[in-house]
Amino acid sequence: MVESSLHAGPALRRLRRNAGLTQAAMAERLDISPSYLNLLERNLRPVSARLMLALAERFDVDPRDLTGDEPGGGLGPMRRRLSDPVFADLGVEPGEIEDWLAASPGTAAAFARLYDRVQGGGGGVAAGVTVDDPVARVRGEIERWRNHFADLDHAAEELADALRLQSGDLYSAISERLRTKHQLSIRILPENVMPGRLRRLDLHARQLQLSEMLDMASRTFQAAYLLGQLEHRADINALVAGAQFGDRTAERLYQRHIFSYFAAAVMMPYGRFLRACEQSGYDMLLLQRRFGAGFEHVAHRLTTLQRVGQRGLGFFMIRIDRAGQVSKRFGGASRAPLADTEVTCPLWHLHQAFSRPSQVQVQVVELEDASRWLTLARSVQGAGYGAAGTTAEFAIGLGVPVDQAATLCYARGMDLSAAGATRIGPGCAMCKRGDCPQRSKPPIGIRLKFDDRERGVTPFDFVTD
Repeated sequence: MVESSLHAGPALRRLRRNAGLTQAAMAERLDISPSYLNLLERNLRPVSARLMLALAERFDVDPRDLTGDEPGGGLGPMRRRLSDPVFADLGVEPGEIEDWLAASPGTAAAFARLYDRVQGGGGGVAAGVTVDDPVARVRGEIERWRNHFADLDHAAEELADALRLQSGDLYSAISERLRTKHQLSIRILPENVMPGRLRRLDLHARQLQLSEMLDMASRTFQAAYLLGQLEHRADINALVAGAQFGDRTAERLYQRHIFSYFAAAVMMPYGRFLRACEQSGYDMLLLQRRFGAGFEHVAHRLTTLQRVGQRGLGFFMIRIDRAGQVSKRFGGASRAPLADTEVTCPLWHLHQAFSRPSQVQVQVVELEDASRWLTLARSVQGAGYGAAGTTAEFAIGLGVPVDQAATLCYARGMDLSAAGATRIGPGCAMCKRGDCPQRSKPPIGIRLKFDDRERGVTPFDFVTD
């Protein structure tokens, strides 16, 4: 099991300054050299497990306080902000952004906050226009926790163990607990009785009503979701209050995410699920069958395996529709740039998943920063009918850094080297690869060049220096 590197320079610098210590004084208390602490604060070295323990013992630091403190959300989100056309003439390079985040995290965070508050429609900055995106704020809070809520995960694991003693079938066990402890029954209703609805709690009839359109995995998930609402609402509301959104919409979105997190944790209890992942090489089909879960349930759960001392691989997850619009994404421990982009690259096999239903597409991709990722993609269908009888369809993308991928069953026979990787980018507007035949638009902030005597593979030739 591979631990992800943790770079926490801004958090360490803030901790030192709040304690009123010089670098030399703090280094002495941590039994490291001042020069090494300087490298840590500049994000040039990761925080080791030994140093993490020393910080916990001598400064009473919770690891979560170190993992979610990148100004503006980190490199990916800052690159997105600076790709706005209003900055196009500045030609800001990724390296400059990294230096800025490391050297001046406070001013970077201030820029991000100001930009987010004055960001207008159409992707540009409109002075005087205030847009506060609750979805983005909730995602930021989820990423701050690395999508792992340790106390809630332990509570879900204890509940799952108790339900197993009651029955070998989780759905039956939850149904019985709802009946005996909460005087609620589960009733499956025809689609025409619940048009446009998958779940309804009828307190008058004392029923959890579920649509017949839900498959067995989704019925179990919805029943576990209700159990979380009934038995752990106080714990979850405390997490929501701690986020300090000050906005009811953001609070409700965040609350819904955590209830869903709890339901998935009941279906896939942490210890048993992680053991199954490691024993099977993270075989998605096996995990689905063993835990009675859907592909998307399992994919989401893989991004949450961040328990201290018992970590899984650093998966990221993204969900898109046929138009390439992102409706769900979790960077996980890997902080994957692929989970930060608003537009996905058409060369990524994520888009091929729609034309190959139920097949897992495996691909090694290389980003512009030379990082390589083993990615999996598969299409999934939503439940129920919408307007004109349409059914939702999405593609789920998963990935891990190639240096963690060797233990995956999907890596067998794969060339994980640069030679075997497909070179992709974060969407044409932000990608500076000059030889891509799939390019649809020039990169923002780059000067185009024209030559009437030649025609390249793309209509957009440009100067990168």
